[in-house]
Amino acid sequence: MCGCDAVSLIIFTKEKNAILFTYPPAGSFTSTGLVVSSKLPRFSDIYTLTIASADPKSISANEQVHLTKSVTEWFTKDGVLVEGLFWKDVEALIVQYTKEPKKSK
Repeated sequence: MCGCDAVSLIIFTKEKNAILFTYPPAGSFTSTGLVVSSKLPRFSDIYTLTIASADPKSISANEQVHLTKSVTEWFTKDGVLVEGLFWKDVEALIVQYTKEPKKSK
């Protein structure tokens, strides 16, 4: 029997929609990497990109952040991806994730 089914089950249950796992961000005090996941439901133009801590229970984990937008905002009328617009949104999401949370007084 092939172990492929077990690997598929682990990927499905643990990784979900993850497309990237990282080491901790450079220059950060956290020991936790990041998980980047994406979701584009079938027959929908609404795309969601999520950045979260690889260890959400860690004391150094930030709250996960989401970017939800119509993919039509990143393409020309001719169907060409305007990569700069996409990366601008991704970079803003990274900045949002890395911001220090505001402490309540």
